[in-house]
Amino acid sequence: MPAEGDENYLTTAEVARRLQVKPATVYAYVSRGLLTSTRARGRRGSLFSADEVERLAARSIEHSGVVERIESQLTLLENDELYYRGHSARTLATTATVAEVATLLWTNQPDVGGVSEGTNQPDVGGVFEVERHGVELARAGMEVVPEGARLTDRVRVAVAVLGAADPLRFDLSPGSVTAAAGRLIGTVVTALPGKTAYGATTLGARLWPKLSDDEPRPELLDAALILLADHGLAVSTVAARVAASARANLYAVISAGLGALDGQYHGAAPTLAYEFLDRAKHDPLKALSDQLRSGKPIPGFGHRIYQHHDPRAEVLLDLLGDHPIVGSVRAIAEHTPTFPNSDLAIAAIMHAYHFRPDAGDALFAIARMIGWTAHALEEYAAPALRFRAMGIYTGQPT
Repeated sequence: MPAEGDENYLTTAEVARRLQVKPATVYAYVSRGLLTSTRARGRRGSLFSADEVERLAARSIEHSGVVERIESQLTLLENDELYYRGHSARTLATTATVAEVATLLWTNQPDVGGVSEGTNQPDVGGVFEVERHGVELARAGMEVVPEGARLTDRVRVAVAVLGAADPLRFDLSPGSVTAAAGRLIGTVVTALPGKTAYGATTLGARLWPKLSDDEPRPELLDAALILLADHGLAVSTVAARVAASARANLYAVISAGLGALDGQYHGAAPTLAYEFLDRAKHDPLKALSDQLRSGKPIPGFGHRIYQHHDPRAEVLLDLLGDHPIVGSVRAIAEHTPTFPNSDLAIAAIMHAYHFRPDAGDALFAIARMIGWTAHALEEYAAPALRFRAMGIYTGQPT
């Protein structure tokens, strides 16, 4: 039992100040087993080990509860550049296949980026191999939704159906998860409505005829899938990790990510940029003027993380070359203090090659499945149920 005045112990008031919570919350932490209270000889009130309090403080205590710090070896956002496991995503987008990048994120295989641009190295039939029965099942699920449903609606249904049909979905070993992820992504892309690209050698080539009837440029979609595969702890990725922490199977983890992605502040961004660029492609300054007058942000410009440029947008716009739509983007950028982001670059590709209007959201969702799988694998290796937030009751007193 500690003695009064022992500097290795803190009072309830001192703990509350250190953790920036109310005294009542300190006792809630005790009831949850996060802190241990003791009594001092000759005095009233509880004392708490200073070391234990510091360990809890290191887990980032906020007013809303305990927020677990998420350590990850996957994605680094630094100095306006994006890296996957130490490899520049900008470089990977034009030198590696989608399968290589998926394997890098899932297994930390270092052998990526060795494919020279334009070699059309196959990545379909290996990582993204599909089975006929799975494609038929996914298509049957997709056909249940109303005719006017978005592609992402069809994707969500297909993921749920394929998960229900996989008897081994609760096998969370890395090999089983990565095999299921590759099969799931390949199957969803193949099952989407539209033409089937027989003989397609990359995931982008397989996806192209689902989005556009124009002459294929699969390297654009391959680059986009790589650049959008992961972006750190975006809200949909956190949702996926929370599901994985409960040991939800991969299909449920992907569904959690898709649910968060469906929010108007996240996955809808490519569509908003597409609609803005549709107004701007004939008269960029008028479209910009109208948007400024509305008082709303300019869709597809600026970013919370990047300060001066979005490397993903730069790669994709460079791949579009001198297409007129790039001129429209540049004309708008010249009159704004911000910069084009990846949403606008995807919108530019959509307009340049006459993609269906909901293609951007679907492309984003399919790409991000790669990242969610990588985060799920990390989470499966971490302690389970580590995201139990502390609720602070603010209702009527008892």
